Amino acid sequence: MSVNAQNYKTILEKTKAAGASLVAVSKIKPVSDIKALYDLGQRDFGENYVQELVEKQPQLPEDIRWHFIGHLQSNKIKYIAPFVHLIHGVDSEKLLLEIDKQARKNNRVIDCLLQVHVAQEATKFGFDGAEVTALIDRIGSGALALPNIRVKGLMAMASFTEDVEKLKQEFTAMKTLFEKNATRETSNLKLETLSMGMSGDYALALEYGSTMIRVGSLLFGARS
Repeated sequence: MSVNAQNYKTILEKTKAAGASLVAVSKIKPVSDIKALYDLGQRDFGENYVQELVEKQPQLPEDIRWHFIGHLQSNKIKYIAPFVHLIHGVDSEKLLLEIDKQARKNNRVIDCLLQVHVAQEATKFGFDGAEVTALIDRIGSGALALPNIRVKGLMAMASFTEDVEKLKQEFTAMKTLFEKNATRETSNLKLETLSMGMSGDYALALEYGSTMIRVGSLLFGARS
């Protein structure tokens, strides 16, 4: 089998024990690999590239929940708006407005996560803590009207490091920020999802309050 069934079982058990969910990151992996994991019971899959997602989606079962987890450009939203389940990396107000516009065209409400820049690396995207809180305040008060979007939570990519203390600090900061804003609730704002943790740090992320992990290489093997 092209996927690691034993790793999948182990990760799924840890995820369920923490009351969290698993997104299998299938970027650059063939449809046959995704189908193999689907046959083991997985339904949530994450893709990083719009063109790749659009090519794969019609070739696979309709009950797959597709997560877009990469850096999304405004001009590409229209291609995934008809079917995407959750957009993880919303890192600007401009992007939110365009998702709302494309969702309206497709007569849908699209679920989104706001991306927070918690890592020290310059390559990561996202809002800082104050910016995301201010944005949530504007959405919650209705000052920023987004009738075709539901903001479901926050997402972060921790530093790519083996320094466990650094990771703990970043995960703790995210959990604190999440809890601070989780009290706001309107028809299109309810923070339920804290998406953090990947193949290298998912166990620690679950320990520190993640409700959704994004795991690829442990399931599908290393990417070439």
